[in-house]
Amino acid sequence: MSFNEDQSARGIIRSAFDRRTLLKTLGVGAVSAAGIPLLAACTGGSGPGGSAAASTSLTFGSGSSDDVPKAAYKAVTDAFTAKTKNVVTTNVVPHNDFQNKISTYLQGSPDDSFTWFAGYRMQYYAGKGLLAPIDDVWETIGANYSDAMKKASTGPDGKMYFVPNYNYPWGFFYRKSVWQEKGYEVPTTFDALTTLCAKMKADGLVPIEFADKDGWPAMGTFDYINMRLNGYQFHMDLTAHKETWDQKKVSDVFDTWKALLPYQNPAALGMTWQDAAINMGKKKSGMYLLGSFVTQQYTDKAILDDIDFFPFPEIAVEGQDAVEAPIDGLLLSKKGGNNQAAKDFMSFMGTPEGQDAYAKVDPSNIATAKGADTSAFSPLTKKCADTIANAKSISQFFDRDALPAMANNVMIPALQAFIKDGTVDVKNMESQAKALYAAQ
Repeated sequence: MSFNEDQSARGIIRSAFDRRTLLKTLGVGAVSAAGIPLLAACTGGSGPGGSAAASTSLTFGSGSSDDVPKAAYKAVTDAFTAKTKNVVTTNVVPHNDFQNKISTYLQGSPDDSFTWFAGYRMQYYAGKGLLAPIDDVWETIGANYSDAMKKASTGPDGKMYFVPNYNYPWGFFYRKSVWQEKGYEVPTTFDALTTLCAKMKADGLVPIEFADKDGWPAMGTFDYINMRLNGYQFHMDLTAHKETWDQKKVSDVFDTWKALLPYQNPAALGMTWQDAAINMGKKKSGMYLLGSFVTQQYTDKAILDDIDFFPFPEIAVEGQDAVEAPIDGLLLSKKGGNNQAAKDFMSFMGTPEGQDAYAKVDPSNIATAKGADTSAFSPLTKKCADTIANAKSISQFFDRDALPAMANNVMIPALQAFIKDGTVDVKNMESQAKALYAAQ
């Protein structure tokens, strides 16, 4: 039984996870012209003056450049073409580049439809007038979605913009065989978690696998400790800057986190999440706080079947009611709003048929449409789905709930400095946050 490191080298992840890659922009127009050539190949299907009725083709921009999600979206476009005879030209861009240059992309010649995220990261560009509303699409697919999904797909003007494809929970993942061998038990409280970490360290394991070279993974730990200490609403108010950073509630999050620092991988700042996944696959670590996309790294079925997970333990308030479960799906560019074939593609993605086509290739995700096939769910996938379904509150992850500039320019350096030496300057974070949010 071996772990396929070659797959890791190729970085098998989906846009759901690079959905986590941070925008390196302060807002629309903040990207340098250097980013334009990279996305120049992505051109829309029909221009503003084109005939929607006559359209039989569309272009689809995808940041899902790695093997698994790339193949999954190809299965979707193939199924759509087979059903409608509309031809889809897919323009795949390396995931980091796609996320980091999205502003330039949308202001240039974007594809008709493209992969993106729900929540604030969608609402921001909708508010800038760079997306086409799809209320007519939602008239046909609305019954397939819960009220929570509809809310996450609504723009600041009350119009619909987003079609959810899947979401996925963050939690502690681990190898069952390691835990069985060592006699570990799932912790339900923070004290039990730290006690378990001490035992794992004594057993020669890295208790908590951790990697933050790319900046965003540590946000998951911050979000969970924050929600467990201060509640889901405080998380939402902090990311919206309705709460300030220079208060005891925020300092308490970092002070609580300090209890875990000795148990997290000390090489975290030099590692990608794929590197950390390799360690867990090789039984070098006890557990790993990440999204369920981590399972895409395991091509050996024996390893995949050995993976289990548990929700972040309770600390002070709301128990384990809140879960991080980011939603990924499709948006329609302003140009794409004139292309009926593109709207039909959006509608297809919002059906069980479209989401089943994706999920058959990438089973690590949880389809969001009611009626999607769950018969092939593994025990792990079923547990992930149940965790989301039973949650009273669902967060989108810090970099989706917060202002892009706050996530990228303030949160990443602050968290990486904290991971390095355990110090954080919440007053400086508040000063920067105040200026950034005031400028919006």
